[in-house]
Parts: sequence; structure tokens; C-alpha cells
Amino acid sequence: MSYKIVTLTRVIKICILLMLAFIAVAIMSILIGPANIGTGQALKGILYGWQEGYTGLTPSEKTIIFSIRLPRVIFAGLIGASLSVAGVIFQALLRNPLADPFILGISSGSAVGAIIGIIAGLGAVPFGVPGLAFLGAAFTVVLVFLIGRSDKELHSNTLLLAGVIVNAFFSAIIMFLISISTNTDLHNITFWLMGDLSLATWVKILFVSVLLLLGFVVIYSHARPLNLIVTGEETAMQLGVNVERTKIVLFLAGSLITGLAVAFSGIIGFVGLIIPHIMRMVIGPDHRLLLPASFLFGASFLVVADTIARTVIPYSELPVGVVTAICGAPYFIYLLRRRSA
Repeated sequence: MSYKIVTLTRVIKICILLMLAFIAVAIMSILIGPANIGTGQALKGILYGWQEGYTGLTPSEKTIIFSIRLPRVIFAGLIGASLSVAGVIFQALLRNPLADPFILGISSGSAVGAIIGIIAGLGAVPFGVPGLAFLGAAFTVVLVFLIGRSDKELHSNTLLLAGVIVNAFFSAIIMFLISISTNTDLHNITFWLMGDLSLATWVKILFVSVLLLLGFVVIYSHARPLNLIVTGEETAMQLGVNVERTKIVLFLAGSLITGLAVAFSGIIGFVGLIIPHIMRMVIGPDHRLLLPASFLFGASFLVVADTIARTVIPYSELPVGVVTAICGAPYFIYLLRRRSA
């Protein structure tokens, strides 16, 4: 399959198109919900409801739109973007089409921290559970790098094995913690492990968006070296790329945004696996375009998945990870069969 040459103009055009798609999806998600708010009324509320003295919405409708639905939509977009970009990085550096952001065990380490926080009753403390979850993710990254780095170099196979070992260890701890949890804690733990975006707040959105954008800037600044590394590390070195430094920076940045996403939303599987593949098939493998396209399309995908999760069952809510798994599992099987063919 041939792809068009990546130019700045093409990157801007595709990003604008995907941004418009995200805005459309976001508006659709805000309009959908159990509360009966008219479409025209809701659209006017989104545009003008923030103004002082606006009377087109009742206080309860204003709360539903600006304190519940809008923060959740933006938060879902940020998490989807984080996981998608991290998936692009791990698939490229590990040269494994089945790699996802959790392949190095970051999700398990984060889950241990989150479960400890839930059991300890830190859910009522601001950033209590997410803080411990992020510390667990950071500890996992350090542990995997210490185990997987040999001769001051990062080898893909060694890192993968280190990730498998660390993941198995933390999975055992997770099972132990679940076995000693109370029924109330068990419900909260289960929702967290399957992905939960219902606790979105503007403070969390600000925190996640700042760190995500910083991580994305670092990653995107290495898009061209990443293209060269994918074609061959020796070729990249001959063209002046500091391969080891680039790999370390990208692994750490990818791990950071993965840990950030998992800490605040729980484990939402398959987003970081299927979005990079879909974008790669549509627009090509050049990371100068693939990274921003995956960022925006991943955001739209998770907003749609979360909308389905909170509306498919009346007066109830599914963990968003259930919806992404239903979408992602068949695609995962397709990738396996395609690779073995």
C-alpha cells in the first residue's frame, strides 16, 4: 500500500479534520444522557451557559452539562489520547504490532497502588487513589528499566521479559489484596480495574492535560528520529541519531503518559492497541503524522466508548473498559490471524 508524502500542510489538514470529528463526537456525547434536555436548549447552553445571568438552562440542567457531562467528555478525550500515543511509541520501539501501553506491566503496578489507596480509604482524599496509583506506575517503570537494561543499552526482548516478570509479580499482589477486601472496597476495585471515567473533575482535567501535553511535545519532537529507528537502528546511527538516548526518552515519556492515564481512569484496555493500527492503515506509518492523528482519533474513540458505557443500560453504567474490550478483542484476533497468515 502506498501513502502520500507527509508534509506540514497534510499534517495540518488531517489534524483539523480529526479535531472537527472530535468536536462533533463531544457535542453528541454531551447531548446524550438520561436527563431529558432538549437538543437546541443544550446546544445553546454549551455556547452561552457559562455566561453570568444566562437563563436558558435550569440550575440542575446547568449542573448536568457543565459539572458532569462536559468534564467527563474532555477527560475521556485526554485519556484516549494518552493511551493511543503511548501505544504508537511502544509498538514502534518494541517492533511488536501487538504491543500496547500496558505491555511493560505499568497497569499492574498502578493497580497495586490504587487498590492499596481504596482499601486504606483514601478515596475521600483529593488525589489520594490516583496519587498512589501513579507512584505504583512510576515504581514499575524504574523496576522494569533496572531489570531490562543490560550493558547500558535497552534491548526490546529484555524489556519485554522484564515487563512480563514484573506484571506477573504485581498480578499476584493484586489477587491477594482483592481476596482480603471488603464487599464495598471490592466493588470500587472492580470498577477501577475495568476503567472508570465517572469521577472526572476540572482539577483532574487541568492536571492531566498539562502533563499529557508536556509528554506529547517531548514525544513529537522525536518523531523523525523514531522513523529512522523503526527502519533500522544501525541506519539511524549512521544518520546521526543518538539511538539509545532517543529510546530512553521515548520509553520514559510513553510510560509517563500511560501511568498518568491509568492512575486517573483505571485500566482501559485495547485503546492503545487498536487506534495506532487503524491510523497506520489509513494515513501511513510516518510518526510525524501518525502521532497527532492517533492523539485525536484516540480521544474521539474513547468519548464514543464512554458514551455507550453510560447510556446502553438505563439507570446504570458499565465500566468503559468493557466497551473497549468488546470493540478491541475482535480486532486483536484479526491482528493475530493476519500476522500468522
